[in-house]
Amino acid sequence: MEWSIAAGAHRAVIAQVGGGLRGYSAGTEDYVDGYGPGDVAPAAAGQVLAPWPNRVRDGRYSFGGVYQQLPLTEPDHHNAIHGLVNWVPWYLVDQAADAVTVGYDLPPQPGYPFAIRLRTRWSVGPGGLTAEHEATNTGEDPAPFGLGSHPYLRIPGVAVDDLVLQLSMGSRLLTDGRLLPIGAARVGDSSYDFTAGRKLAGVRLDTTFGLPSRDGEGRVHGVLTAPDGRAVSLWAGESFRWLQVFTADGLPGGRDRRAVAIEPMTCPPDALRSGRDLVTIAPGESWRGTWGIAPGDTLSR
Repeated sequence: MEWSIAAGAHRAVIAQVGGGLRGYSAGTEDYVDGYGPGDVAPAAAGQVLAPWPNRVRDGRYSFGGVYQQLPLTEPDHHNAIHGLVNWVPWYLVDQAADAVTVGYDLPPQPGYPFAIRLRTRWSVGPGGLTAEHEATNTGEDPAPFGLGSHPYLRIPGVAVDDLVLQLSMGSRLLTDGRLLPIGAARVGDSSYDFTAGRKLAGVRLDTTFGLPSRDGEGRVHGVLTAPDGRAVSLWAGESFRWLQVFTADGLPGGRDRRAVAIEPMTCPPDALRSGRDLVTIAPGESWRGTWGIAPGDTLSR
């Protein structure tokens, strides 16, 4: 099952499994490297990542003085990855021609004994696609929480090597062989400095970027631009402090370097362990965050 929304030239499809983005187009351009109806989302394509994004080392963390053990869903690296809601069926909350709201009630379970009600409103309009997330603690104890999303952006007919990436981010995390943070560095004038735009030819990224430089609306931006001037942008509001960028190296099924994942995240990898930018939601309270995808270069507007 899935839900389709449209407004003018903009169209999107939301999957029931995971409540995530299966596709987004504007006019004749498919700006998201999605997947077919009934297919399993490949490489986390379009998924909502909650109650944590990215990875947790050994799946083990402590909160409120109590140790928890999450399932090791990335067994090769002995990590817990991408949360607990990407393979569950979400339900319809509300639908209109140009918007759909889907929800999932995350129950307390081993490793995450907290009750979280999740809602995502997906909408399309003249500005592109917008995702509005809400997480409400329906339990009796404070809950640790983080959220991310995993869209793969593309410009049809253009190879990743021919794209220019521009990011309004000032630092990157240093990682070990398990892609877990061991330090941080300013991007400065290094090979990881994309603030003025840099071509992706020969560049391999699976990198977490921080220290966002925000626009007047409090948004951070990532932009991909083709040689012919076509562009697609991801923007994220103030709730999102990190962007994970993945150049899709080594993905099977013809997806190798076919698109670039620009993933808005509220917190960095391993935040359940480190506590860095981890949200604590009090009983009865809610967290909210917004991000979107827009045709064109939003950094130049």
